[in-house]
Amino acid sequence: MPWWRVVGAAGRMMIRAGVLLLLFVAYQLWGTGLATSRAQESLANKFETLQRTAPTVTDPATAPTDLPIPEPGDPIGRIQIPRIDVDFIMVQSVDLRYLQNGPGHFPQTPLPGQPGNSAFAGHRTTYKAPFNRIDELAPGDVITVTTLQGTFTYVVDRHVGEDGTLDSGHFIVKPTDLSILDQDKGNRLTLMACNPKYSAATRIVVTATLTTPAAPATARPDTSNTVTDNAALDSLANGDPGAWPAAILWSLLVLAVWVGTWWLARRWRRLPAYAIGTPVVLVLLFLAFQNIARLLPAGI
Repeated sequence: MPWWRVVGAAGRMMIRAGVLLLLFVAYQLWGTGLATSRAQESLANKFETLQRTAPTVTDPATAPTDLPIPEPGDPIGRIQIPRIDVDFIMVQSVDLRYLQNGPGHFPQTPLPGQPGNSAFAGHRTTYKAPFNRIDELAPGDVITVTTLQGTFTYVVDRHVGEDGTLDSGHFIVKPTDLSILDQDKGNRLTLMACNPKYSAATRIVVTATLTTPAAPATARPDTSNTVTDNAALDSLANGDPGAWPAAILWSLLVLAVWVGTWWLARRWRRLPAYAIGTPVVLVLLFLAFQNIARLLPAGI
């Protein structure tokens, strides 16, 4: 084969690879939000149903304590941060598959509104990026959380900023720093995400102090045998290895349908063949991207 044909074929392959990468980036930035929006709608309906069936709470300090322990993925409340336009239903667990649906609660910490440190993790750049702008929070900003025990108000704490002055609403820790889950610092809310954006190198942390009466504690799930007892091992850093089989399967289906479309175009009419095959390829590619994205850290 003449060298120019080899170079031409290699160039076409690189162009196709570049288009695939651009499509994946577009999916990460915008496509992931579609799934999260659907999940948030479903979670909001479930949470509203739980609110209707739960006992009426007039004073959170005397709220019921016999509430069922949330299962992973269950809605546990709504978080609203007006300063950065956050309004999300929160879910139980920080496994990556549940963080795709909304901010996730570390199940070994108290539920929000209860005594102690209630800790959460969330995405910053994908899946509607609930914690995208937490670096903009300033001391004194208000965070409101509504659970089955009532509505609770938190005020963002003051921390030492990068310039050494006490004027920051956040601080940065290493991924192995477990102090963000400590329970000896009063009634607080801790929000954590990967940092910087598009990376999982460090963690950005915002803490806020409960300013309304605390609700009584409820039972917590047994997390002694789960990786969520160690923030360094959670899915924020490692992605979801269970997505490999599905990612490979959908990718092979994309390749098979694309090759079939190319073969049909060479033996039939090019335009009708690609008009039929391209939409099918795009749907399969979307499903492949869904599972490939699960393999990436939450900071991506």
